[in-house]
Amino acid sequence: MTIEKGEPWGYPARELSLATAVDVRGDAEAHEVVERARRANEQVPPLVLLGGDLCRTVGGTGDAEHAHGPDAVALPCDLGSVLLDGRQHWFVAHLVARRSWWRGRIFAAMNAQFVGRYDVAPRGHPNDGTVELFDVAPSFGVLERVKARRRLPTGTHVPHPDITVRRVRAQQETFEPALSVWLDGVPLGAVHQLSLRVEPDALMVVV
Repeated sequence: MTIEKGEPWGYPARELSLATAVDVRGDAEAHEVVERARRANEQVPPLVLLGGDLCRTVGGTGDAEHAHGPDAVALPCDLGSVLLDGRQHWFVAHLVARRSWWRGRIFAAMNAQFVGRYDVAPRGHPNDGTVELFDVAPSFGVLERVKARRRLPTGTHVPHPDITVRRVRAQQETFEPALSVWLDGVPLGAVHQLSLRVEPDALMVVV
């Protein structure tokens, strides 16, 4: 069950069997674990988050002693599933598609709140059954992008008329020209067609 507004989230990790849990020190490591499990048709193991944007989003500090200790918390999270020109992939924190930060379209699907030091999706939640989409129009000028980049660390870059924001459970997009795609910071190359959906409660993390 995805989280409902005002409802408690998570429970003591000691109530969860962590025999198969995997320590990951960033989103790219988490991405690798998820992809490997899914391609082998295996259950995704619980991820002990010791760094990365998803870790920061759920309140983790990267403290391994705490994450493996009696006060650790287990949190169900959603997982992003995406077809990139027909190739199946998954992401835990975010999908970013762009050619340049300074010109052209930028498209992001956020399961986490952050991309590095930037507070991209301050209202998002990784277990609400949706991803938050940010679609930056090509008409967004360089000077406006500079201003938005300065505001990104504080999450005050939106609203803006050239940035469309919406929450979705599934979405299809066509990129002409093709955009380069990163999943959890991992480059996947240029893509023309994208089809994504949210897998609710498909991931368990521990912090």
